Amino acid sequence: MKRVALVTGVMGGVGYATAKTFLEEGWQVFGLDRNAPEESLDGAHFMVCDLADPVAIRASFEKITESVDRLDALVNNAAIQICKPLVEMSLDEWDLTMATNLRPAFLTVKYGYDLLKKVKGSIINVSSVHAVATSKDIAAYAASKGGLVALTRAMAIEFAHDGIRVNAVLPGALDTQMLRDGLRRGHAGAGSDDELIENLSNRTVLGRVGRPEEIAQTILYLADSQHSGFMTGHAMVVDGGATIRLSTE
Repeated sequence: MKRVALVTGVMGGVGYATAKTFLEEGWQVFGLDRNAPEESLDGAHFMVCDLADPVAIRASFEKITESVDRLDALVNNAAIQICKPLVEMSLDEWDLTMATNLRPAFLTVKYGYDLLKKVKGSIINVSSVHAVATSKDIAAYAASKGGLVALTRAMAIEFAHDGIRVNAVLPGALDTQMLRDGLRRGHAGAGSDDELIENLSNRTVLGRVGRPEEIAQTILYLADSQHSGFMTGHAMVVDGGATIRLSTE
């Protein structure tokens, strides 16, 4: 029987790469995203779902349980990034960031718990290096991603007796639309998107930004108990060395 994975934020760079990677490994894949699919993947079941809407999340799980009775991997990847000074951020913008980036990890587990418990599945929360080292004008995003790491640890303890493992992956800079949009912040400098990416690459230890496919492979590793069966509660940083170098160097 095929293993089953659910990926939220599936139309984003990491989400889409993750769905594709799981499909290539023979998994059955469900994907949730607030945006309708611009392109499909053979064998994947994509559904439109606003991850900031608890009613929509519950309805999506009801549809999923009509097709499958197990969930081997839950990948909480949905996120938005609002870049502005904290004192200029509205309450609605703050709440929307938390409702999209942090709250769905609670709700997907709440509604998917029985499916995960049945097969001792794995939960992978996609956080960010902003949980441990961040920039200016991105406080809400950093707070939501830091909360996701703390939630990962709490979930790992709470679900250990069910055989459910919970880990987080903390990507660094990836060549995604979110990064390109973020680099347009005032302090990122001037230039084309490619020039801004190149400037960022030159400041990293490995001399490049990451690819969504590299994070997808890490997520697959954390999902597969044959490879990571003794890992739980771990926050795996995959950032090309971004957080190891002193800012004064």
